[in-house]
Amino acid sequence: MPRLIADLTPLRVSPAFRRLWWGLGVSNIGTQVTVVAVGLQVYALTGSTLAVGTLGIAALVPLVALGLYGGALVDHYDRRRVSLLASTVLWLVTAGIAAQAWLDVGSVNLLYGLVALQSAAFAINNPARTSIVPRLLEPQLMPAANALQTLSFNVALTCGPLVGALLVARLGYAWAYTLDALLFTAALWAVWRLPAVPPEQDLDDDAAKAAPARRRVVGLSSVLDGLRYLATRPNVRTTFVVDLAAMVLAFPRVLWPAAGALYLGGGETTTGVLAAGFAVGGILASVFSGALVRVRWQGRIIVWAITAWGLSVTAFGAVLVAVGPDAPDGVLWGAVVVAGVALLLAGGADAISSVFRQSILQTATPDHMRGRLQGVFIVVVAGGPRLGEMVLGSEATWFGEGWAAVVGGLACVAVLWLVVRLQPRFWRYDAHHPEP
Repeated sequence: MPRLIADLTPLRVSPAFRRLWWGLGVSNIGTQVTVVAVGLQVYALTGSTLAVGTLGIAALVPLVALGLYGGALVDHYDRRRVSLLASTVLWLVTAGIAAQAWLDVGSVNLLYGLVALQSAAFAINNPARTSIVPRLLEPQLMPAANALQTLSFNVALTCGPLVGALLVARLGYAWAYTLDALLFTAALWAVWRLPAVPPEQDLDDDAAKAAPARRRVVGLSSVLDGLRYLATRPNVRTTFVVDLAAMVLAFPRVLWPAAGALYLGGGETTTGVLAAGFAVGGILASVFSGALVRVRWQGRIIVWAITAWGLSVTAFGAVLVAVGPDAPDGVLWGAVVVAGVALLLAGGADAISSVFRQSILQTATPDHMRGRLQGVFIVVVAGGPRLGEMVLGSEATWFGEGWAAVVGGLACVAVLWLVVRLQPRFWRYDAHHPEP
């Protein structure tokens, strides 16, 4: 049994990683509190679901626009300083969101602007933080470290929305945002305590030898260098391709409100149960990741995890097809349980895939390119689910939510195995001899 429980070795051997893990875990709870509170405040001010959805666009555009450039900054400057500066901006923006609530400004446009600024700072901060971790730990500990980070994120994803909703209902928006600002100081403290993390040079790489001359100016050419590098590294590139196949073709979150209202009964309560089931799946996969982090053939684990993801989403859709969109007066608890289990399995599969995709990216990529590829990673992770919501939302209008999930899940599996056939090196990826 101990071999199945999450490997805590990274927390024991690296005080810096331990502080970073705790600090980010605490601050992520506050982040999720604000995500829920901002959505509720925009809806309260406008009464429009479209206005709430526009928050997603306000966050996505700067994230995509600055994700690649943020990665280039990380590769050219001390990563601790970049992360500390971006974290400070994030804290100031969070304080600004709290201030507008305390002053009762009531401006939706101001909220959109603050969310956009928050997303822009995150686009720089995230590549910096994720590029720091491989410098704090040995390569063989990266899967365990990523499993621990996935665990803390899913705990925040489960607890944060609940805490945010309760705070808004009992005390108001200002207190919810203030809690986020207070919790975020844990992340600031953790980054402040990090040692200096200047970018390394790969002495065997002529391009890296010229890095000091390029560090003075970080422009489009630096971003393009990272993209050109990615184009020549099939294993790292395939981690992005298979994730896009999973997220664009079979990301089911957009179907959950209709599932609660039209198929399973229970409305918002059932929607919350489905969302919680997905998050709990990620938590369980991380808690019982002890055996997985020792896996050598990591490409195969990713392939099987995404296969399980696609089949789980298909099973979720099959439940909706079976009960039909009859808007039941009561809750169909049997169907809710089966659908929840399917999403729990999907959440677990997604967590496992995420752990090993991140591990391959962090260990197979040389340090002087790590920030730029982490920038690509954040663009893919942020953009894929948004595109997936558009794809499955469109399919749902054509032939219903249930069949949208069934078709999306099966399409994900089919595309995944086609990619594996075209990139057989990914199937043979060996963690003992990482090759990008």
